[in-house]
Amino acid sequence: MVSREDKTDLDFDEEIPFSSSPAKRKVHSLDFEIPHMHSRLDAAKPRTFNFMTNSVLRSIYIVLIRAKINVLLPFGPLAILLHYTTGKHGLVFFLSLVGIIPLAERLGYATEQLAFYTGPTVGGLLNATFGNATEMIISIYALKIGMIRVVQQSLLGSILSNMLLVLGCAFFTGGIIHSEKVQVFNKAAAIVNSGLLLMAVMGLMFPAVLHFTHSEVHFGKSELSLSRFSSCIMLVAYASYLYFQLRSQNSLYSPVDEQVDSNDESEEEEIPELTQWEAIGWLAILTGWVSILSGYLVDAIQGASDSLNMPVAFISVILLPIVGNAAEHASAIMFAMKDKLDITLGVAIGSSTQISMFVIPFCVVVGWIMGKPMDLNFQLFETATLFITVLVVAFMLQEGTSNYFKGLMLILCYLIVAASFFVHVDPSNDDN
Repeated sequence: MVSREDKTDLDFDEEIPFSSSPAKRKVHSLDFEIPHMHSRLDAAKPRTFNFMTNSVLRSIYIVLIRAKINVLLPFGPLAILLHYTTGKHGLVFFLSLVGIIPLAERLGYATEQLAFYTGPTVGGLLNATFGNATEMIISIYALKIGMIRVVQQSLLGSILSNMLLVLGCAFFTGGIIHSEKVQVFNKAAAIVNSGLLLMAVMGLMFPAVLHFTHSEVHFGKSELSLSRFSSCIMLVAYASYLYFQLRSQNSLYSPVDEQVDSNDESEEEEIPELTQWEAIGWLAILTGWVSILSGYLVDAIQGASDSLNMPVAFISVILLPIVGNAAEHASAIMFAMKDKLDITLGVAIGSSTQISMFVIPFCVVVGWIMGKPMDLNFQLFETATLFITVLVVAFMLQEGTSNYFKGLMLILCYLIVAASFFVHVDPSNDDN
């Protein structure tokens, strides 16, 4: 049995949608819904706040705490502290170098996370921009204060380090672990990258030859004009290469074992650990921190050279690139150990191609905008070193196979280059 009052309430609830009295419907519905609406809003506020707090803490943990390399992060603030409290430039330089290593690795991680949301084309542009962000930031800061030779030598050192040391260590470790078989990679992609590197050598060689043969129409101006024109051409060539590789003829650059691994990749499909906006935010934060630390690093180069009794050329060509390429070095070796040499070549040779065809011309254009005489005349010794290195690596890659002996030869070649720059000093008439 239902009482009369209960029946009235039930009838009222059922007749609300079809009631002919709007005023009565409003009063009763508001009286019933407002307390519940307030209670829902009050409950939603702390829930939303807790969700945002947990999301931020989770993001901080993933980026700044979880990776083991983050134990080196405190060296950056320590370098800044010592810069203002002591005059030991050598120590400040060393601590800045160590402090930049985890930042470079985390920049690469944030770029990979953002690439999940952008697709391959924009992902390729992001890798070109942020993959060598450390070198670009150091170069732009050094260019701003007029240290053009440091810019040239550090970028040259990045190319040499990637092609000889990083690729050599990857081939060596991969060959040792997979000694029972021959490791193979996509020869077509390696040949195209070698061609781009030779084009970069041509762009660097002609201004140097023009300068040292004293055959300029206008002394000191012709090589600068040629460098700026060649830089624009190289940027167009690199943009065309990205389009050709990622959109037009991407089937030519698929890994040689793509068919074999297709099932494994579908089973082990990776998912992003950061949201799109978290990845963008971390890219901005890490880039800003690298910019700040790079300033102290560049300022300490000359003092470190005097206190450690090392040539500036050795510091710029050998020490700085090893730090900037630390993340590439580790990932290239890891992929070689997993018998994924196409990714290893993409990291090592691809990074060298980015620096030679994108970062160096970009710095020339930025110097043009700043009014700095940044050119492609890297001097005779540096240009000859790059030319011979590209030839050696091109011969190593022409067969499409690798082994530990090829890796050992590349490492030994890098030791010869390092020793050469340790005894190399710029001519006295070069103004840094």
